[in-house]
Amino acid sequence: MLSSIKSCTVIGIDGMLVEVEVDVVFGLPIFSTVGLPDGAVRESRERVRAAIKNCGYEFPQKKITVNLAPADIKKEGTGFDLPIAIGILAAAGLFNRCELSSFCVVGELSLDGRIRRVNGVLPMALAAAAAGIKAIIIPEDNAAEAAIAATAIRVFPATHLPQVVEFLLGMTEIAPLEPFRLNDLRQARQSEVDFSDVRGQAHVKRALEIAACGGHNILMKGPPGSGKTMLARRLATILPEMSFAEIIETTKIYSISGQHHGVQVLRPFRAPHHTISDAGLIGGGNTPRPGEVSMAHNGVLFLDELPEFKKHVLEVLRQPLEDETVTIARANMTLTFPARFVLVVAMNPCPCGFLGDSRNRCNCNPAQIQRYESRISGPLLDRIDMHLEVPVVPIEEMRGTHTGEPSAVIKERVDRAREIQKTRFTGNNRIYFNSQMGPKEIERHCLLDPPGLALLEKGVEKLGLSARAYHRILKIARTIADMEGAERILSANIAEAIQYRRFDRKSSGS
Repeated sequence: MLSSIKSCTVIGIDGMLVEVEVDVVFGLPIFSTVGLPDGAVRESRERVRAAIKNCGYEFPQKKITVNLAPADIKKEGTGFDLPIAIGILAAAGLFNRCELSSFCVVGELSLDGRIRRVNGVLPMALAAAAAGIKAIIIPEDNAAEAAIAATAIRVFPATHLPQVVEFLLGMTEIAPLEPFRLNDLRQARQSEVDFSDVRGQAHVKRALEIAACGGHNILMKGPPGSGKTMLARRLATILPEMSFAEIIETTKIYSISGQHHGVQVLRPFRAPHHTISDAGLIGGGNTPRPGEVSMAHNGVLFLDELPEFKKHVLEVLRQPLEDETVTIARANMTLTFPARFVLVVAMNPCPCGFLGDSRNRCNCNPAQIQRYESRISGPLLDRIDMHLEVPVVPIEEMRGTHTGEPSAVIKERVDRAREIQKTRFTGNNRIYFNSQMGPKEIERHCLLDPPGLALLEKGVEKLGLSARAYHRILKIARTIADMEGAERILSANIAEAIQYRRFDRKSSGS
């Protein structure tokens, strides 16, 4: 007897429907799975056999063939356990009077019939909804992340195989997930850090506010203990709230990566260790998975102790910083992951860290300092919009009772500047804030008066800036003008933007 039930797999960050066909016929008791299954899918026959038996159902002692269609796409993961079990029971005659075509089923089975969580449930649920399927059965442990899909499809969280069987037979009820309520979730999840915790460093806070307003990348250089990491961790708290589309996109990435944190309403902050590999940073593997740059999508990627990262690891950042995507090619597939983030990097001024520190003596010679700085290539440095020196905070300011502005106040100003940019780029599906502008947009929106143009030309000549750095100064100046509510870029905006390129080296960068 033949049965069929819908399931789903993940390709990149998107779900794809898979039809699980089960044929049970007389013959030698052989259980085979076809349709390009990977090792985890092939091993499902042992989990399915044990789960069916241990739940009190009769496992057919016949020839069983499972086909996963379409057969030319590789199927991975353990999410096919539950639909295969349901398909076998249906082919054995248990669901003769049930209509299974309206359901999509996903879940891993333990040997006793419990349903375990799987990766990628959110993109699977969205793919099922897009295909017109009315309901999806998922593991209860995936309910938190699947809640966002409950507005598009009925989502039934299940805990064990008999519960699903009885539900499909109409013998019991499973309460569907409540529709997702964005405002309630935002109120429930608040950031644990705030800019009011930071004493002093007014000029660094100003630069971080500019970075948040325009989506600019930033480099902070200063001695140990000057607050670089503390400041970087608070940048995400002043970025605008994520839109519904951004929440879905970000949650999908975390869902397929196996980091089940529920719906991602807060902007991500990722801080990988400097021992990370290039595949860990960019993504990769035999079947490509997103790396840290994609995990930071719509948020902040923080690289502390930048010169300690392997040079070839840093160089792979150049393409994502320009394209805001990561494309990974393999022999059997090419996948593209989103990677739009604000890059924040921090470094010491020298190997010992105390160059320019009035309280500690630097023991490094010029050659050591040069070798240390040369670990960061000119082309990568060229792609970082803003460069800052972060001095040690005087003890008097540390002891003071005065607290800085809270993140909420700064965020209000950021929101106003972002609204100006949103209006400016209305109708452009590629550009959302100033750092994304290309040459045509810069020419249209970054007009300078004669004094401003003269000041910019002088700064470019003095610093030996590349064409890329020239454009980045214009984009920073445009952001500063937006923060002031000005339509035109003034000389003062250009002067402030130029000072954020102080670490530039004379280089032809590419």
